[in-house]
Amino acid sequence: MTDSDKTADNAGTSAQDDALEKVTQQQLDVLLAKHKKYLNGVTGGLRITLKFKDLSNLDFRKMDLSQADFTGSILKDAKLNNCNFTTVSFFACDMRNADLSNSNFSRADFRGAYVAGANLSGADLASADLRQGKVLKKNDAGILDDIKSGKSDKRDNQKTIFSGARMDKTNLSGVQAGGADFSDADLSGVNIQEANMKDVNLEGANLAKADMTGTDLSGANLQSSIMTGTKLARVETRGANIEAAIMMEAPAKTLQDMDQSVMDVLKDHMDWVTTAGKKGKQLDLSNFDLRNVNKLNQYPLTAIRAIKTNFMNQNLEKGSMQSAVLDQSDFRSSNMKEIDLRGASLKEAILTRADLTGANLSALVFKNADGSKRLKPAQLSGAKMRYVVFQDANLAYANLKGADLSFAVFINCNLKNADLTDAKLDNADFRDAILDNTKIDPQYREQTKS
Repeated sequence: MTDSDKTADNAGTSAQDDALEKVTQQQLDVLLAKHKKYLNGVTGGLRITLKFKDLSNLDFRKMDLSQADFTGSILKDAKLNNCNFTTVSFFACDMRNADLSNSNFSRADFRGAYVAGANLSGADLASADLRQGKVLKKNDAGILDDIKSGKSDKRDNQKTIFSGARMDKTNLSGVQAGGADFSDADLSGVNIQEANMKDVNLEGANLAKADMTGTDLSGANLQSSIMTGTKLARVETRGANIEAAIMMEAPAKTLQDMDQSVMDVLKDHMDWVTTAGKKGKQLDLSNFDLRNVNKLNQYPLTAIRAIKTNFMNQNLEKGSMQSAVLDQSDFRSSNMKEIDLRGASLKEAILTRADLTGANLSALVFKNADGSKRLKPAQLSGAKMRYVVFQDANLAYANLKGADLSFAVFINCNLKNADLTDAKLDNADFRDAILDNTKIDPQYREQTKS
């Protein structure tokens, strides 16, 4: 039995039902300094061992934490980017929404870790262990101790969860990830060669242009995953529902297919906007593929029509799309920070993993002839917005009926008079959100108070 397995089977009393001990940034900085001395062989050094601690929101950036042990700790929203975590144990850690980008996690132990919604863009997880984990109480009763909720049940294994994680350009070559959950994760362009991905959940994941050469995908769930341009040489797919993946996309129009030049079309559109439709022509980009359009956020897109349009992975930061009709369009993993979407319609649109930090989706205000005011709220009913970030955004009066907002981040978001009736809000984060007159189903009311 390895030392890691001994740790797993003898989790100790720290993982009992009591809340984990909170570590402050000041305390952490002292430990980081000692760990640096330890790695350099300097007197007074000490290897960091922070098992079963609350390390949420702490800053580890640019540190060498190789050989550290974080078994069973909470690292929610922690800044772990640009670090060296070679051979580190994150066994059964809660790392939801943490920033792990551009860090080295080669040969790290992620068994049983909860990494939903985290950012692992550019990270190196070569030969990391992402399999199921097992944590038992010290009394060897054979009961799993759930360190995240303090509750015990009779399950034998705890899945490693990377659901909704941003993992583009990540190195996953040789990983041991059997049974892990990558649903809705962005794995576009990722190196997953010679890996064990047996029985993994990849439902809704973006695997476009990923290299999965020699990987074992037997028994994997690939429902609605995007596998356009994915390299599948020598891949074992026995028992996998690979036919349910999106292997090829239907031909879509590009800007080069238009009869007029882009500038002429935009001029006609702006004439149409400024004259309230009396001159010019509304820009209609419905069914277009706009993924590879450079500087799209600099185009005047106010009141455009773009139904079933592909904006996936686009940079739309600070773009102007107020009053646009964008129903059923695909904005997965797009940068939409501070975008202006006042009064826009995004009914049944897909915004999984999109970043709308500081975005404006409030209602447009129109003045009637009699001096009264009329509101035109943003329409997002039925939209798929799992893991979307609405931090500091304005969603006042927005219609979010029936939307899937599981794991959405609403920190400091204005939801005044918004309608979330029948919306799915599992694990959504409402810290410091404005919820005056907001319509939320009773089963989620308690969640908004945390």
